[in-house]
Amino acid sequence: MSATENEAQTAPGTAQFRASGRTAGPASSTEDAELLAALGYEQKFDRKVSLWANFALGFVYLSPLVGVVSLFAVGLATAGGPAIFWIGLVGIGQFLVALVFGEVVSQFPLAGGLYQWVRRLWNGRYAWFTAWTYICCITIGITSTALFSSDFVASLFGGTADQPGISSTPAERLWIALGMTVFCLICNCFGTRTLALISKIGLAAELIGIVLVGFYLLIFERHNSVSIFLETSSSTHDHYFGAFIAASLVGLFLFYGFEACGEIAEEVPNPARSIPRAMQLTVAVGGLAAVFAFIGYALAAPDLPAILSGEDSNPIPSILQSSIGTVGTKLVLLVTLTSFVAGVMSQQAAASRIVFSFARDNMFPGARLFSRISRRHRVPLNALLAVNIAPVLLFVFVYYSPDSLTKIAAFQMLAGYAAFMMVVLAALRMRLKGWRPAGAWTLGRWGIVVNVAALGYGLLGMVLLAWPTGDSATAFVDRWIALIGFLVVSAVGLVYLLTAKPERNSTAPEGDALEVAERLRSRAALITSTTGGTNA
Repeated sequence: MSATENEAQTAPGTAQFRASGRTAGPASSTEDAELLAALGYEQKFDRKVSLWANFALGFVYLSPLVGVVSLFAVGLATAGGPAIFWIGLVGIGQFLVALVFGEVVSQFPLAGGLYQWVRRLWNGRYAWFTAWTYICCITIGITSTALFSSDFVASLFGGTADQPGISSTPAERLWIALGMTVFCLICNCFGTRTLALISKIGLAAELIGIVLVGFYLLIFERHNSVSIFLETSSSTHDHYFGAFIAASLVGLFLFYGFEACGEIAEEVPNPARSIPRAMQLTVAVGGLAAVFAFIGYALAAPDLPAILSGEDSNPIPSILQSSIGTVGTKLVLLVTLTSFVAGVMSQQAAASRIVFSFARDNMFPGARLFSRISRRHRVPLNALLAVNIAPVLLFVFVYYSPDSLTKIAAFQMLAGYAAFMMVVLAALRMRLKGWRPAGAWTLGRWGIVVNVAALGYGLLGMVLLAWPTGDSATAFVDRWIALIGFLVVSAVGLVYLLTAKPERNSTAPEGDALEVAERLRSRAALITSTTGGTNA
């Protein structure tokens, strides 16, 4: 019996791929295409995203520079300097989640990430709800990132030496967010190569904005003592414990986006090995960069009491103006704006790939339309356009309700953590059923321990995100807005899921994680035996 015939028995899809006469795309290796075929899909994307480009994509999605400049004032006003510790605490927890994701994506390096993972780890219905939750999260992520950029754009083009940090008006915020979204959408339409290039530019911009500016602030512009990171006082809470818990948003809002590395798995060469590494690098390097930036800005703040009291809600431009002057401030704001562009682009790309993957399995309304790939640039153009409709509508909503931006962001993070924990829970469930990850990267005997720890951390994070904000004078809906928003979106998804039953129409390849793991092990053993171990 020939090697190809043997492989047809152990890895259905691989032999069919070869027999069909299809060849991998111009930037795709035969091995990657055969692994994809073994998982039941045909290679359609070009694999042009290298390990470093994939890391850059996750890094600019997480964007420590954007996260710190957006949350710096909120953290200090809520709990003072010790708010910085949440970056480390959340970073450790999310690194555990990234390790679990790494094992799963190594076995299932498929476009659409979370949806594809949980479909194999649980079932189609569970996968549909996970994907619904996650798509809502990313859609609002596009909205909040574009809107948060407005003050920095306003400061870049309208700030003065006397008033470097200015807040955009509702009308300016609307037009800036629209312009940002449309520009990023156009760039994304030019394909994976453009996405990878801008991700790398964004990574370089982030590192310049954090490392060079951070070092300068720490060495030449220190106005405050490092003791501020140990001073436990708050002007917004009667008891410091409550203030410190409220400041958890500094870390919880910052550490997400590493999963985007897996959303474009079918555009990455050797994804089973490179994507887990990219995820881990995203969390580790992003966390260290965020801590460094937070320390630099806090120690260089010329009027720290104004930030702690909440009087100065946009202090970064003022800190830069007093430290590096008008020209330097404009350059750093330009770098920050580059990071915003890369961040929005990566969110659009991640959302479009999960919609494409959803539609490819006939699990999404208009599946035939959204599963199409453009011929020239090899992108899911219709899906890319679709994921930007809701952000545009939300821009208009925020225009008429300017105070709703933070409420939208609160729901976004709770939905994101819920989707993450659905993956972690599904992985733990499958482990207890005997699943041993069969990808090129695994945790080995530590898998179950890390999985349980990641689930515990994630559930704690969800509790903190759902916890009521404000005080007794704050309206009930405003205090519980994150949880209420999450429950409403979940209810809508469940109603559709239970009435339309989209999983019944699924054309997805069969086989759960256990079956696929054995199939991949058999495939690996076959390759080893036919090549003498050189490709093991």
